[in-house]
Amino acid sequence: MFWMIVSLVTVFVLLVAMGFHKQGRWKFNRKQWLSVAGLLLILPSMFSMIPTGHTGILTTFGKVENQTLEAGMHMKLPYQNVVVMDNRAQLKNLDLPCFSSDIQEVQVAYSINYQIKKENAQMIYKTIGSDYFNTIMAPRIQETVKSVISKYTAENLVASRDALSVKITETLEKSLQKYNIIVIGTAIENLDFSNAFTDAVEEKQVAEQKKLKARIEQDQKNLEAEADARRQVIAAEAEAEVTRIQAEVAQYAGEKEAEMNRKLAETLTSELIQYYLVNQWNGQLPQFSGTDGVFPILEGFHDAAGTSK
Repeated sequence: MFWMIVSLVTVFVLLVAMGFHKQGRWKFNRKQWLSVAGLLLILPSMFSMIPTGHTGILTTFGKVENQTLEAGMHMKLPYQNVVVMDNRAQLKNLDLPCFSSDIQEVQVAYSINYQIKKENAQMIYKTIGSDYFNTIMAPRIQETVKSVISKYTAENLVASRDALSVKITETLEKSLQKYNIIVIGTAIENLDFSNAFTDAVEEKQVAEQKKLKARIEQDQKNLEAEADARRQVIAAEAEAEVTRIQAEVAQYAGEKEAEMNRKLAETLTSELIQYYLVNQWNGQLPQFSGTDGVFPILEGFHDAAGTSK
């Protein structure tokens, strides 16, 4: 600021001095117009605008000054320069050719969000420069991504995308921290394999699907066979149970009938039997055939009737 004031005072003094003539009179002339034009040309170089979210690094003939400029309008000497450093979160996308552990080529679409703090802007510019992404970040991102990808087979890369992203992020955070660069987040946007490998994977998936379908069909047949065998066993067991129950019922019925006959036999007497015979007699005597004809059986009848011969 001191040198700026001195410069403005010098220009003003020269402007006034150039207006004096030999006769001692002061008059505005062409030389003064030239000084005014020179002042107008120098004036824009004496101001610098720092956008919001940025930090200004002030340099004098290439030497970095100790002070930094916050967002807003600032005055500087015409021979000083201001380098603007972006403090906001930034996004970079990279396409990286890599190889898996089984030497399959894969094209990785990778993105990274990063940021620098304004208090670190001056140190980053001093030690790395304003193009710190291409100088420091890009080589380490490529090295880290290729190193992590090379530890997985091509088939496992797609299924392990989240694990890949975590490992890459952790490695980059440690690697870039010493350069005062903050890794906000990373992502594997896409994994693109060669056509030959893609065709081979598709063929393998089709074969596995066919194999799975055949196994499912065989399992269904086995289940149906087991179910049919089970049904037959159940039917046989049911039939055997019915036969057993029928046998028990028949045995029980026989036992009941025998018991009833036994009790009936106990109640029958010879007199009761003769009584029933007389009641059921139809008035005809029993007969038998002989050589001389048919004769009645009187003896048996008299015995049954309880009369003498």
